Parts: sequence; structure tokens; C-alpha cells
Amino acid sequence: MNKSIKVEDYYDQATFSRIKALADTKETPFVVIDTATVDHNYDELTRNFPFASIYYAVKANPAPEILSLLANKGSNFDIASIYELDKVLKLGVSADRCSYGNTIKKSKDIRYFYEKGVRMFATDSEADLRNIAKAAPGSKIYVRILTEGSYTADWPLSRKFGCQNDMAMDLLILARDLGLTPYGLSFHVGSQQRDIDSWDGAIGKVKVIFERLKEEDNIELKMINLGGGFPANYITKTNDLETYAQEITRFIQEDFGDDFPEIILEPGRSLISNAGILVSEVVLISRKARTSLHRWVYTDVGKFSGLIETLDESIKYPIYVEKTGELEEVVIAGPTCDSADIMYEDYKYGLPLNLAIGDRLYWFSTGAYTTTYSAVEFNGFPPLKDYYV
Repeated sequence: MNKSIKVEDYYDQATFSRIKALADTKETPFVVIDTATVDHNYDELTRNFPFASIYYAVKANPAPEILSLLANKGSNFDIASIYELDKVLKLGVSADRCSYGNTIKKSKDIRYFYEKGVRMFATDSEADLRNIAKAAPGSKIYVRILTEGSYTADWPLSRKFGCQNDMAMDLLILARDLGLTPYGLSFHVGSQQRDIDSWDGAIGKVKVIFERLKEEDNIELKMINLGGGFPANYITKTNDLETYAQEITRFIQEDFGDDFPEIILEPGRSLISNAGILVSEVVLISRKARTSLHRWVYTDVGKFSGLIETLDESIKYPIYVEKTGELEEVVIAGPTCDSADIMYEDYKYGLPLNLAIGDRLYWFSTGAYTTTYSAVEFNGFPPLKDYYV
């Protein structure tokens, strides 16, 4: 059982006070994002990776407040759909600062991106590559490869996306033959990746493909997209960003020397998560039997209103309550009429015995992948509200 969560372990007092002042005026559930934290996180990322181009993963949180802030700081954008593209372009961001990072896309959407001016596309299959050649002629192509590192990530990503090395080489050769520009390779070691060595293995794979294409097919790739994976501050601690950067930079230099290719990062979670606090209210507290050792705490937010990353209890958010005292292990579940709407049952959180209906739960590090995962009207509940300070 985890110990009671302390604010100071996750937020400085000024940040928490800003969020709390707004939270006290709102009806739950909702998430409050501190934009100053996002600003700071972006600066930390660019300071630690001065050689890299940042492509913010819009899917993490596409709020205009976030997109505008990052656009003004010079960020580029990793786009997954025409809807995300429209949001970004509406803010005055030029299309050359966007890449179409989704490997699963319709031909008409590829054409839409191309007509808007986007010239960099991800792929991992021949069918998709041929669609790009027809709808976006002459564009830059980067191929996503499979990695093993995702198995040590809290939120694995690799099984659905990417291809084996030999297919990646075939696709880049085909891209050249189709009149496209074989530009680079990408991978994603998994979101909330705690094993930094995962990048080492992936970069090693990339090095082999770079060398073979140059030697055997006279194709000289220009770019490596390292994806995301940098962590947020959840229950399970991780190394700090500086340690990630030092190690990943070393991996790149060991394989490519000091004259390494263009490097792209696609952060989402690491930029936004720590800036957000989701606030919910206790709806009901009960036991399943007279002798039950665990209470069930039902709250007005759940899997379908922003907490889908608790699926399989993958992401363990720090949960803070203002009451103190003796703790008891609890099961935490959401408000909907769906038996899957249980956030934590195997991993037991410790919450105060005097916790009562109407008390608030503060879910820390919930700025990313909460509002975007919230259902529109499951059980009639509205989408998760969000506020920005």
C-alpha cells in the first residue's frame, strides 16, 4: 500500500496554490492545467536536447492554450489527424512545422495534409507508402520501426505501429523509386519509459539501417525521430530528464559520432502531465461484505471520463486528499454503469479512514491524455472539463 501523497513531492507551493485557487471555485470533475509548468518543461527539454527539433505530440492535449504557448516558443507539431492539423494551422503555425506522424491514414487525408503544405510523412507499410506517393508526391518519408523497449514502458506503443528492419529498408528503397524522399527512421520505445537503455537498442537498430542503405542502395538518410517516452511524475519514480538526455545523447554519439543526423523528439506526456491536476469528488464509499478488508471508493471521474490510462492499472496517478489520519487500503472505481470502470483494484491505494462522501480527490500529473480520452456522453456524462491558469 502506498503512503499518503504529499503535495511538495509533486508541486511547488506556488503552483499548487494557483491550481487550488481555481479548483475551489469549480464543480467536479475537471482538470486544471498550469501553463507556467508547461512553459518550464519545454525550456528544460530544449536545454537538455539543444541539438533536437521538438515536435509536440498534439494528441496529448490539443487545447488552444497549450498549442498557442508552444507555437510561440517555436515548437513544431506531430499531427495525427486532419482535425489536429486544422487546430494547429488555425493558430498561424506554418505547415512546414508539422509532420503527419500517424502511420494509419486515409488517402484523402494524406491529400489534405499535402494541399495544406505538409511535406513530412510517417509510414510503416507498403500500402500506406503508395498512398503517400499518389497523394503527396515528392514528400519526405520516415519509416517507423518496431522496438522491444516498449515492454518496459508503463504504456506500451510498439505492437500496433512499426515494421521490422528488413521491411523498413524495403520501404525506403521503394520510397525513392516512387519519387519520394527517403528521409529517415522513427521509433517509439513506449510512453512513460523508465528503462533508458531502451533508446540504446533502438538507436543501434537505426544505425544498422542507415549504414546498409548507404552502402548497398546509395540512400543516405538524414533524420532520426526518437519519438517520445520521456516520463511524467507518477507513483513509480523515474530518473530526471537530465539523466535521460545525457544517456540518450551518449547513445547517439557512440553510434554516429559527433556529426550525427537531424534529431527529432515527439514529447507529449513529459511536457504536459505534471502541469495538470484532475479534481474529483467522492460519490459513495461502501464495503462488499461485513468482513471485507477493503472499502470501495466511487468517484465522479473514471475510465470513460479521462482516466483510460488506468486500464490494466498501467498508469498509477498520485492521489492526494486533504484529510489526514490512519490509512486503509481501498479499491477506486468510477461512476458509470460499466463493470470495467474500475481504476485500481489490484494495486491498493491507502486513503484515510475518515474519508467521506463529498470529499475531493486530487489526481496529480493528469495534464496529458485525460481530456482527449474523455468520452462524449457515456451514461450521459459530459466530457471532462478543463481550465488553464
